[in-house]
Amino acid sequence: MGSAALPPFSWAEAVSRWQFAPVVTVVTAVLAGLYLWGVLRVARRHPQRPWPLLRTVSFLLGLLVVVVATQSGIGTYDGTLFWVHMVQHLLLIMVAPPLIILGQPVTLLMHASRNPVHTWVKRIVRSGPVAGLTWPAFGVAAYAATIVGTHLTSFMNLVESTPAVHDGEHVLYLVVGYLYFLPLLGREPIRWKVSYPLRLFLLFIAMPVDAFTGVVLGSESSFPFNPMEPRSWGPSPVDDVHTGGAVMWIGGAAIMFVAIMVTFFAWTRETSPSGGMGWLESARRATLAERIGAGAANADVNTTAIAEASTRTSREPGNVDEDDEQLAAYNAYLARLNGPAGHDAGNS
Repeated sequence: MGSAALPPFSWAEAVSRWQFAPVVTVVTAVLAGLYLWGVLRVARRHPQRPWPLLRTVSFLLGLLVVVVATQSGIGTYDGTLFWVHMVQHLLLIMVAPPLIILGQPVTLLMHASRNPVHTWVKRIVRSGPVAGLTWPAFGVAAYAATIVGTHLTSFMNLVESTPAVHDGEHVLYLVVGYLYFLPLLGREPIRWKVSYPLRLFLLFIAMPVDAFTGVVLGSESSFPFNPMEPRSWGPSPVDDVHTGGAVMWIGGAAIMFVAIMVTFFAWTRETSPSGGMGWLESARRATLAERIGAGAANADVNTTAIAEASTRTSREPGNVDEDDEQLAAYNAYLARLNGPAGHDAGNS
């Protein structure tokens, strides 16, 4: 929250003027530590298939966005300038959640854990309550209700007058953004497998929500909420709310356009001529299927299950990295390489 003692806003002030939020710092540090622990654990268990660096970078960037939105100058001035408040909202609901989702933390947990934790996680993410929360229609409705309800109602007055509600609003944006973008941008092992045309449609229909909210705020003839913290500099209250409306409209549309383009390019990559996936992924799966099949005869595992997993690896367009049987077959192959027979073969 800002104060009357704050100097005029500038991006230099936004970069240099930080405030400490203990809960945000602790939570993001713990999540980052747990994620990196999972990355190291996967690297030790599967040295030939370490966790992708881009996923790690994406997840950590998502946490960094949360820290910047709440503790940098953006968080410091969010109670003084309405348009900065809107920038913070976009960061928390439209930028941080997709980055965290692309980091695939649930999949990492499943890869890094053993039973019974692995089984528990799998059951939870595919349970009825989680399926309801991650239902794409629910995510769209929650997103629209949150954007409209927190900007075009008197809820803004409660946010400005009650710090606990203000903090709760930040959590609300993160949760709603995560639930909205998860089935559309994510590759976590949830129940819903949304087709690319439907993903594009559900991303597109959120743009009018941002535009409507921005237009309403931009057409206000007076500041529609309780006065923000006093200041003797900067735009008038009416100009401030108009700028905030433009941030929601233009900024929200720009971010959503990026999400749409990312989804479109992912779609074109998976629908390339090489069997419904990119050529590099096709080659990787073919090699993996060949090695799994070769290891089935010598590994001390269920050869029928391995053979079935090998066939599915080479033929099905699903994500090989998220299929438990395929992972088990690959682990058996690695075990064979690390055993005496594998070393003898490697030395011959």
